Amino acid sequence: MEMNQRLTRLKVSDNKRFLVQQDGSPFFWLGDTAWELFHKLNREEAELYLKNRAELNYTVIQAVALAEMEGLTTDNAYGRRPLRMNESGRFDPTLPDIEGEYSYWDHVDYIVNTAAALGLYIAFLPTWGDKYHLAWGKGPEIFDYHNARTYGEWLGERYKDYTNIIWVLGGDRALTTNDHYSVIRGMAEGLQSGDAGNHLISFHPMGEHSSSHFVHEEPWLDFNMLQSGHGLKESDNYLRITEDYSKLPTKPTIDAEPCYEDHPRGFKPENGYYDEADVRKAAYHAIFSGAFGHTYGHHSIWSMTTEPRDYYIMHWKDAILRPGAAQMQHVRKLMESRSFLDRVPDQSLIVDNYTGSNYMVATRGERYAMVYCPNGLKVKVAMTAIKGDKVSASWYDPRTGLSRSIGEHDIAGEILYTPPSSGRGNDWVLVLDVLPEVG
Repeated sequence: MEMNQRLTRLKVSDNKRFLVQQDGSPFFWLGDTAWELFHKLNREEAELYLKNRAELNYTVIQAVALAEMEGLTTDNAYGRRPLRMNESGRFDPTLPDIEGEYSYWDHVDYIVNTAAALGLYIAFLPTWGDKYHLAWGKGPEIFDYHNARTYGEWLGERYKDYTNIIWVLGGDRALTTNDHYSVIRGMAEGLQSGDAGNHLISFHPMGEHSSSHFVHEEPWLDFNMLQSGHGLKESDNYLRITEDYSKLPTKPTIDAEPCYEDHPRGFKPENGYYDEADVRKAAYHAIFSGAFGHTYGHHSIWSMTTEPRDYYIMHWKDAILRPGAAQMQHVRKLMESRSFLDRVPDQSLIVDNYTGSNYMVATRGERYAMVYCPNGLKVKVAMTAIKGDKVSASWYDPRTGLSRSIGEHDIAGEILYTPPSSGRGNDWVLVLDVLPEVG
């Protein structure tokens, strides 16, 4: 299939905090998690899914070549598998199955090209982590340094001219042995050799960890990813984003797997399920704390569920219509509506912050400041943290993307702002725009 070259390659911004396009213009990563996309969907289903995400203004789709759900041992929609077996009867990463008509990899090509035509990048995981560190799941473990490097080089060469790919190593596993590190290092070396360094590379870690914990100083790591995860406790992804933000050398960071909409809390259906309020809060907490973008996820979409039960509670075609998925576009709209590359986290804007579920986060650029209020509680702002004489204040609704004007007033002292509504699901963003000086 002919490659679509519509999208520009991405790179790290000069200040090492964001991703940008080749001309330096800002790029907002609004991701969706579709780990089983290549493995489970046929062409028509993949088009339906990708068109939906493009219509909702997503920019990145996260998907895995050697997928988690028995991606080596069960067929894709066309009866094909990614690897052949070697003489020892083991699936061999150096033997990709590209024989015959419409191979597994032809299908991957089709999906990557379809995404590009719709303006979507693919955060492309060469493998899920159980293929080198079983820990849990099905595996089997098949990688060592040498075949990881060979596989990486083959992938890099195959996709070197694709402009809409971002490589992501790891796959929900910790690196706990020298062998784990050598597999990742080998795969990174192979990718860079095969694609001549044409694509950014990151690392997707296990839950409640960041890539910075394992590979921050690796020269191949262009930006950090964290997985704040799906545990029972109140999400505190802002702590890990803040930790990454302060690390040297400076690298961009993002929460690439926060709590998924309709995912059982703490992995147990009896605890109930995360909802749209949870996924919105994860997004604003992370971005306002310094992340360069955010990834949404739905439990029935990453898995491409077709037989619902209490753990995966709906068909993926129903899940793409869930409210949290649609509301993610409003955070992108807000971030792109103001100057982008000068934005920094700044908690000094908030006087007397709350803790836990009510924790507020603040960010600002040269001519604006924003405070996220998760449950619509009053916020007192230290106006001296803002440079200028007067501001125009408004409330931004994360549920609708609409703004409500408060009015104009002087930048002085501390000001108490009261959101339009309060309670669970009544989150608001206070937006303060510095007005031009008169005279």
